[in-house]
Amino acid sequence: MNTPRPFAKFEWMIAWRYIRAKRAEGGVSVMTWISLIGVTLAVFALIATLAVRSGFRAEFIDTIVGANAHVTVVRPRDVIADYAEMAERIMQVPGVASVAPLVRGQAMAGAFGQIALADIYGIHLDDLKASEAIVDSERTIGDIDDLPNGIALGSALAANLGLGLGDRIEITTRSGAATPMGQSTRRNAYEVVYIFSTGRYQIDEVRAYLPFDVAQSIFNRDSVADELDVRLDDINQSEALKQDIANAAGPNVWAYSWQDRVGRFLRALTIEDNVMFIILSILVLVASMNIISGLIMLVKNKGRDVGILRTMGLTEGSILRIFFICGAGIGTIGTALGVILGCLFAIYIDQIFSLVNYVAGGGVWDPSIRGIYNVPAELHLSDVLKAVSLSLGLSWIITIFPARRAARMNPVEALRYE
Repeated sequence: MNTPRPFAKFEWMIAWRYIRAKRAEGGVSVMTWISLIGVTLAVFALIATLAVRSGFRAEFIDTIVGANAHVTVVRPRDVIADYAEMAERIMQVPGVASVAPLVRGQAMAGAFGQIALADIYGIHLDDLKASEAIVDSERTIGDIDDLPNGIALGSALAANLGLGLGDRIEITTRSGAATPMGQSTRRNAYEVVYIFSTGRYQIDEVRAYLPFDVAQSIFNRDSVADELDVRLDDINQSEALKQDIANAAGPNVWAYSWQDRVGRFLRALTIEDNVMFIILSILVLVASMNIISGLIMLVKNKGRDVGILRTMGLTEGSILRIFFICGAGIGTIGTALGVILGCLFAIYIDQIFSLVNYVAGGGVWDPSIRGIYNVPAELHLSDVLKAVSLSLGLSWIITIFPARRAARMNPVEALRYE
């Protein structure tokens, strides 16, 4: 007598019959549906969360790095008088794409009876054009080439002050003449020529750009700069290159990278990511446990069938594989459906949240609180593979235990009371 090969056609046929059997036939179709839906939703939640997590991290890095320097060079407690020569030396460092001298200061911005705090950046036009987040945003208004004739404002700052293109804004700084009462203020008015959106609300509500020479004048920085903003060909090389940049800049300077500035946030995101993955992995495990419950009930209801199949010559291995196919099939189908739903959610997340916002009457996502303008999501193959591996691994492994119980069932005992 020839032993049938593993996972033969008849084993799949019997397993399929058991899965779709109704309760009147001794099946557990309700438990099958519960298990299938549970695994599907768990995998969907895991993939959707991983996609949003990746999107938040990428959005955070893009907006922070896109609107700021990759490496910043400063002279502690002093200005930089030789900024032009220092910039030339830094440009000789391999991997450096551009070096921009900046004048920075805070001021009160006012218009139409409204006031707001503004973080003023004095910068050359060509250097500002190297900032992707400032010039490449879809929500920009105006022409960046008009900067020498006025001021560029963040979209949230302009909205808070009720400003549009062509309006005038008053900038008040504490850089006037010294008096017995302290340093007097200086007030200047500028035409709004450009409105930008970096994608991060906290930047857009305070950031403003003035021509470099104008900022030097209003902040009393004649012929000097406050810092040098360095952009690299590869932002991931900032940690490796910052010491070389500092050495090229000269003595008594300090260079720090964008990772130094926001490193604690990145570490917090990493910890949050790991905790979220563990929590959702438990959710997948709980959903997979429903498969065990369904299989245990199936084995109990099909005891007579197992006894008959064993007396007909089926081996323990065949019985084990039949019930393994039942449980693993539910887990595999649920995983596949969850992957499809999760990928669709990540791809169409903007449309989904627009619908949710419309149904809820607006205000679901407040950028002033969240810091960004929409819910980001990035679908990575590695995240999908992690979710699939976890779901299939759990659903297949836990299926083995009730399947072994069915395989080891004594056919005599199974048929004794039939």
